[in-house]
Amino acid sequence: MNPATYWARAFTDELARSGVRHACIAPGSRSTPLVLALAEDERFRKTVHLDERSAAFFALGFGKATGEPAVVVTTSGTATANLFPAVVEASMAETPLLVVTADRPPHLRGTDANQTIDQVHLFGGYVREFVDLPLPRLDETDLLYVRTVACRVVGLARGLPAGPVHVNVPFAKPLEPVPDDGATLRRASPRLRLAVEGRPDGGPLVRIPRTRTVPAAEDLDDLAGRVRSILDGIVVAGPMRDPVRAGPAITRLASGAGYPILADPLSGARFGKRHGATVLGSYDLFLRVPEIREALRPALVLRVGRAPTSAVVTEWLAELWDVPQVVIDPGPRWKDHRFAATTYLEADPLTVAETVAGRVGRPPSGGWRDRWLRYEGAARQAVGAAHDAGFFEGTILAEVAETVPPEHPLVVSSSMPVRDLDAFSGPREQPLRVFGNRGASGVDGIVSTTLGAAWAARAAGVAVLGDIAMVHDLGGLLATREEGVDGVFVVIHNDGGAIFDTLPVREHEPHFTRYFTTPHGLDFRHAAGLFGLRYHRPVDRVGLRHALRAALAMGGSHVLEVRTDRAENLQRRRDVDEAVAAAVRERIPEQEQTP
Repeated sequence: MNPATYWARAFTDELARSGVRHACIAPGSRSTPLVLALAEDERFRKTVHLDERSAAFFALGFGKATGEPAVVVTTSGTATANLFPAVVEASMAETPLLVVTADRPPHLRGTDANQTIDQVHLFGGYVREFVDLPLPRLDETDLLYVRTVACRVVGLARGLPAGPVHVNVPFAKPLEPVPDDGATLRRASPRLRLAVEGRPDGGPLVRIPRTRTVPAAEDLDDLAGRVRSILDGIVVAGPMRDPVRAGPAITRLASGAGYPILADPLSGARFGKRHGATVLGSYDLFLRVPEIREALRPALVLRVGRAPTSAVVTEWLAELWDVPQVVIDPGPRWKDHRFAATTYLEADPLTVAETVAGRVGRPPSGGWRDRWLRYEGAARQAVGAAHDAGFFEGTILAEVAETVPPEHPLVVSSSMPVRDLDAFSGPREQPLRVFGNRGASGVDGIVSTTLGAAWAARAAGVAVLGDIAMVHDLGGLLATREEGVDGVFVVIHNDGGAIFDTLPVREHEPHFTRYFTTPHGLDFRHAAGLFGLRYHRPVDRVGLRHALRAALAMGGSHVLEVRTDRAENLQRRRDVDEAVAAAVRERIPEQEQTP
């Protein structure tokens, strides 16, 4: 048998034995041994992608939704470079991802051989590990090494922190299997049979259990003691790498401590059971008011997750430089870029949350909690009035967050959609799994990320994205042709990059429109038709709700294009800011007012 076939089968077999069950394959010749090995292995669910960038973001979406790595396989050359954006996002967001790139033989590197680039350490420091395998040969030690590498990279992708791992596999021709009468294995030693066939019990060659970074007992005692002694504390939950598991644990921590929780929509704590905690969702709006920032000054801050979506909260935490702030994170990526932390507890947040919640069970401080709820209620009332006054982009995000059922993953694009979700959607008791590519905060790959999350959930994914993000990944819609891959895409079409309207550069016309907002004039009805998706164009809040419900009930994939006006939306957001500021100022008791 072709040694490349042995290697590819050993590697993919060990991935399956280690728990990997999903493979995203891009077409190519040099990756033939790997592709055929995966194609013939019924343990893997497989999808095929014409665009390597879309394939990688699809696998990324699966990883975000499950906390488990999918493997993406490409041929050699520039195909590998197209994986880079998703690798960066996986690294920054601590999402598991396995990248396996086929390569030309080493003797062709650095030459004029066709489709040959330098793939060694292609992704630099963005991967948790890079392995450059040698050329395949039928050798028991080499095959055991291949199996061991497969076990290692799965463990590293799942590790603390989780992230992408890159395995580069050179193959020389022939790439296809050759007939084999089985004589080689009949003569093989027991060790060679182990190398070729794997362990007889079906387990991996090397088991690598999941680990958690557990803090020292005295550190947990100290943290629990501080929480017990301080009533006026808060929990700030930023985007989490595994929100489905992390959200409930962090909510229980806030409940046990009696602290309000500023729950980012990507933390897993904003939507779902509150476990008795005071979950807040309008902080981005009412903390813009200086008097409120002062009135809600805490005595202790517990922080988990990455920097919040809300820049207002991040700025406020920086202002609280003299307040004890405890960051709970396993590392190694530093989660305090504004230098406000006083204690950095390098530990798994779930472990700490579960332990401290169990040691500190008390009702919240009534006065402290009521103060937060007073301003939260005032802000929610002002936002509700804004929604009633007319349809704008903040209403779109609020409506989607209220409508999507728990079984459907919701992916929200960077730039304005995720900010609007943060500001305009309140908490809800019904669970909602929300994901976003906020590691590097790019707008690329959102279509494919949504479909990857849908593939994991075995239910249609819902995406809210701008027109620019949709254009970035239109090719990703091809994945809707795969069995069990459906998406409903709510496209907020304001003909350009609306987030730039919030920056000072907007005053510099005519260059601002041409080079920053970049209007394109596209109609997504034609894009939906090209890929065979159903198309809808709701024009108000009720129409959006009905169209979204109907699309999810009907099944299949849909584009819901909502046309908005950039200037009007900018003014509506400013109106909401003013209304919230007025509403919360009216709620400040006289004894809390600054003379």
